[in-house]
Amino acid sequence: MNIDIYNTLRDRIIYLDYAPGHMLKEQDLAGEFGISRTPLRTVLFRLEWEHLVKTLPRTGILIMELELNTITNVFQARLELESVIGTLAAERFKKIHFTRLDELMKECDRQFDHKNPKNLASLDMEVKRLFYDAAANPFLTEISERLYCLTFRLWYFNLLKMHNDEWNIEVTSIKEDLLSLSELLKADTPKMVGEARKDHLLKHLKRIRSKFLNLSGAH
Repeated sequence: MNIDIYNTLRDRIIYLDYAPGHMLKEQDLAGEFGISRTPLRTVLFRLEWEHLVKTLPRTGILIMELELNTITNVFQARLELESVIGTLAAERFKKIHFTRLDELMKECDRQFDHKNPKNLASLDMEVKRLFYDAAANPFLTEISERLYCLTFRLWYFNLLKMHNDEWNIEVTSIKEDLLSLSELLKADTPKMVGEARKDHLLKHLKRIRSKFLNLSGAH
């Protein structure tokens, strides 16, 4: 599989450059990337396996819609997974990881009053990668990454729509989570770190649901 093309298309999907419900054409993509349809289809099969697109015969490649019920189900799976990763990472957290966590907290401070969804999303991804690195389990990482991409789009959609006060509330929540994790990691309490990761993700889901329902006019 062509990893560069895969990463390019996945990023366009999760960062909503391709809007949910948008239809892609194989011929157009093959022309853009200068490849035949066979290697392109390998990439598209992977994206379909990850539930980011759906192939519609004789029609095109559909970018999957943002469906709150489906994403909620994915979050439920992520809750337990992030708890396991958090516990495992805490057991193996080293000085280099603490240093990186401190850097990420400083980066979080710089997000206040400076709305840039891609920067905040990048920060969130870096926090996850920090725990992946500490946990050092590629199988858990692969599963977590796949599920994360499914829930990320809805969060990013919300970030794009936030007013300044909502933005600062979101940044504050992330900063509080990082501070809590730092304290628990320094206290050397792996199980509590795992539970904290789970609790933070649950609060994250509640914020996403509330914002999305308000935007969609649902009650």
